[in-house]
Amino acid sequence: MTTVGLTDVAGYLPGPPVPAEFYTGYPGAQDRLRDSPMFRIPAWRHHVAAGETNVDMVERAVQPLIERHGRTEIRSVDVLLTHSQLPDIPFVGAGTEVARRLGLKPRWLVDVANAGCASFVQMIELARLILTTTEARTALVCNAQSSAGQLFTQSEVRGLAQAAVPGDGCGVGYLTTSAGSPVLDVLTRQLPAYGGDMTAQLDDGRRYWEPGASQLRIGFTETGVAEVLERGNRLVPEVVTELCGRIGVPADAIDLLVTNQPNRTFLDNWRTALGLPPERHADTFDSCGNLFGAAIPVTLDRALGEGRVKDGDLVVLGGFAHAGDFAGAAAIRWNGGGRGR
Repeated sequence: MTTVGLTDVAGYLPGPPVPAEFYTGYPGAQDRLRDSPMFRIPAWRHHVAAGETNVDMVERAVQPLIERHGRTEIRSVDVLLTHSQLPDIPFVGAGTEVARRLGLKPRWLVDVANAGCASFVQMIELARLILTTTEARTALVCNAQSSAGQLFTQSEVRGLAQAAVPGDGCGVGYLTTSAGSPVLDVLTRQLPAYGGDMTAQLDDGRRYWEPGASQLRIGFTETGVAEVLERGNRLVPEVVTELCGRIGVPADAIDLLVTNQPNRTFLDNWRTALGLPPERHADTFDSCGNLFGAAIPVTLDRALGEGRVKDGDLVVLGGFAHAGDFAGAAAIRWNGGGRGR
């Protein structure tokens, strides 16, 4: 069977860091959910600049891959998968514009709309499927998140508890069948029973594309937050433990766990449930906030840059999406990938 490897990852964070005071010092910053563990405020996050698009961020995130592997190699990718947490325009995903901007001519191009904060895992699974069942041999997967500096800085949203947690950024991964760190297994779960539990809210009751004055926000309620906390605490350890069982290692043998970064409570509870010390769970929450789908590749890129991963290490990527409608994990045996080439 063809082996697929994660050859390299790279990340991009826009602009200077934005302090918590940008939100806590905002006039009228009151919300009954302010003290919820779901919305404990990170110290820093990044915001997209005015006019900066998802495609701009992908182009900047891919640049280190081009520098390490060469423009010709990246331009020849067979598969391009993209996920945009806040699409730049309706109807059209970012994929075709990413391909045009980077000079790619992929045989497979898919804009992934589901899987949210765990979409990097889902795209690894999709890339692996395509690379092992077709003639395709290389794939570029891209996660762009741009809602923090746009949706959550609106005048009526900025004072809400939910606004201070997200950050913007982009993470990308390069997979090949000829090199890289082998993807040992990927496990994903579609959980449609929780589909629709994450909602968008407008105070005037209009649909988001209809004209009006109210500002779009996520429809969090106290009951809904409690349910998401329960699901999130459970789903990620479950899917990571099951994946580890499939590859024949105990969860506490993971050398580095890289998850999405939704809040401090989830991060603490996940590693406790899996029996991992803090130094074996990569953490960018306090410096980047919740990067949604971009969190896993950005956090892995930072861990690699800090020298926290050595050859032979078992790296497990894991996360869940939205209000719990998707969860997934991927196991990778690190062998240096394309870093330093």
